[in-house]
Amino acid sequence: MKRYATEDIRNVAIIGHGGSGKTSLAEAILFAAGVTDRLGSVAAGNTVGDSDRDEVERNISISAALLPHEWRGRKLNLVDTPGYADFIGEVISALRIADGAIVVLDAVAGVEVQTQRYWEMAANQGLAPVIVVNKMDKEGADFAAAVQLARDRLGCNAVPTHIPIGRGQSFRGVVDLLAEQALVYTNGKATRQAPPADLTDEIAAARERLMEAAAEADDALTEKYLEQGSLTTEEIERGMRSAVLAGRAVPVVPVSATANIGVEAAADVIASYLPNPSQAPPQVATAVNGEERFELRADAEQPLAALVFKTMADPYAGRLTAFRVYRGVMHSDANAYNATRRRRERVGQILVPRGKQQEAVAAVGAGDIGVVAKLHETLTGDTLCDEQQQVLLAAFGFPQPVLSVSVRPKTKGDEDKVGSALDRLREEDPTISVSLDHDTRETLLSGMGDLHLEVIVGRLRRKFGVEVETSTPRVAYKETVTRRVEAQGKYKRQTGGRGQYGDVWVRVEPMEHGAGFEFVNAIVGGAVPRNYIPAAEKGIVEAMQRGVLAGYPLVDLRATLYDGSYHQVDSSDMAFKIAGSMALQKAVAEAEPRLLEPIMNVEVVVPDQHMGDVIGHLNGKRGRIQGMEPGPPGTQIIRAQVPLAEMFAYATELRSMTQGRASYTMKFSHYEEVPGHIVQRIVEEAQQRKAAEQR
Repeated sequence: MKRYATEDIRNVAIIGHGGSGKTSLAEAILFAAGVTDRLGSVAAGNTVGDSDRDEVERNISISAALLPHEWRGRKLNLVDTPGYADFIGEVISALRIADGAIVVLDAVAGVEVQTQRYWEMAANQGLAPVIVVNKMDKEGADFAAAVQLARDRLGCNAVPTHIPIGRGQSFRGVVDLLAEQALVYTNGKATRQAPPADLTDEIAAARERLMEAAAEADDALTEKYLEQGSLTTEEIERGMRSAVLAGRAVPVVPVSATANIGVEAAADVIASYLPNPSQAPPQVATAVNGEERFELRADAEQPLAALVFKTMADPYAGRLTAFRVYRGVMHSDANAYNATRRRRERVGQILVPRGKQQEAVAAVGAGDIGVVAKLHETLTGDTLCDEQQQVLLAAFGFPQPVLSVSVRPKTKGDEDKVGSALDRLREEDPTISVSLDHDTRETLLSGMGDLHLEVIVGRLRRKFGVEVETSTPRVAYKETVTRRVEAQGKYKRQTGGRGQYGDVWVRVEPMEHGAGFEFVNAIVGGAVPRNYIPAAEKGIVEAMQRGVLAGYPLVDLRATLYDGSYHQVDSSDMAFKIAGSMALQKAVAEAEPRLLEPIMNVEVVVPDQHMGDVIGHLNGKRGRIQGMEPGPPGTQIIRAQVPLAEMFAYATELRSMTQGRASYTMKFSHYEEVPGHIVQRIVEEAQQRKAAEQR
């Protein structure tokens, strides 16, 4: 593939609700451009975009696919993104490096939940959109209704540049409102002809609206339109281009991607109206050695500045790093500086991807996208630049994972293999997190939802040959005492020869929540020799880790060693350690122990219409509503405190309850006493787990 001038490049993310036909549209555009010699199908698992085995088996997109190709002398860098919320990290990456967005609507369903969410994300990035109403050949398809829904729910001036000829099974083409010609399709092949006579009034009304949108973008065009009542085709096209770049109008095109109807019209609109990199809002960069901020414009003559937006693990090429050049030129077999990690990188052969295939290129210029293999230090979100003019581009704002599972290898001894594989997957997907819960000694794998975690576990097996078991994470309960108690721990053993003797008295008393643990040495008169006191303290501390009620660590108590006795010959560190442990366990058992559970601060952003359901659901989870306040337009922010034990499935429950419109964050607040009616169940579960471990 040749190197393209900046003004001939279009970086476009394809976004929309899951199942709206994004991958099918990308496949049809590639076919129309001559990149492929057959029209692939998601159902058949042979599309260029969905090449991963998980994607083929599930018939959904999981990763963003880079699909560059030439269309009428311009290079379209399409990025096909997943529609399911579990893979939102891929959408965030794609929107970050795009200048425009293709918003795909289902002609039957119209504007769906994830479409609205992704639309807002694209708007926040300042991206110019085009709307493609797909599946016009399906029963119940309604182009006019879809356009009106776009105006109402997305709050945009949706202006058709083409209208459909027929719908459902009778959908057979589109009318180009600018050229006033019909594109009628037979077996996927279009012929230009005069528009159908029965659409004359509809064409006139739609062209008038198109003309009005074009006129509003330019004062001179407005004046001419008001004076003469019409504009030339060239003026309409020029005015619409200005309107799209200014965010005043959004072109709309009807298509059927799977039937290959209207696809060329959509590609023409994308190439004609969406901005090239020099027309997009400039990137704000920060100087590495200071707080100076400045704008980067797509200029090939300036020093290099590129952003890494995706990291992939290729079974043959190793790690593949995808980047967008915002300024300068990235050359093959050259050096670049990773300003994020302060490391030099050797850039090998630059590639242009197309599904599973890659084409080698000599360089990637300002505004363009490329891939390079085997960078050692560089990861997603890093800035590659000229070492003499170091800059940092803003990284990605990935959301925090919302769902966790405990993972453990099926085969003992595979812990290192699992850890290494998870690290590799985390390089590919920054929305994954892996952590060790020191209280429960579990490895926790966290992601954006059930499907996300299921895919990760599947990739552990397929890519790295590691089999793992998953389960709901254990809650890190704690135990504490509620009253002051004194107890003796006496360890005496005589087995012939030298014996073992240790005797201590320990006073246990509660401390305030969050105080932790305090050991007090109150021995006087040498009742316990000074050299044995550390051993007694160690026994107390170790016994605290095992608890008394359900085997959970003890907290928020003071243990005072105040008396005891010893034997001149038989006493030892080991004996006093055991005695200390015995004394603590006896005292705690009599000190009315209680179980404590972690309480989380939960913040839910929910649409107004679902607020009552969400509050009721939180109350049912033993949650306490702390307050509410207005959020972004049409939403409320609910703040609550909820026990962690109730929150493990909350991401899935909230998504189901609000049709995926709500989101939440959660962080630890404090520990509170577990209600009495729940304690017995927790104790029984702990006993069963202990019995299973001993078998």
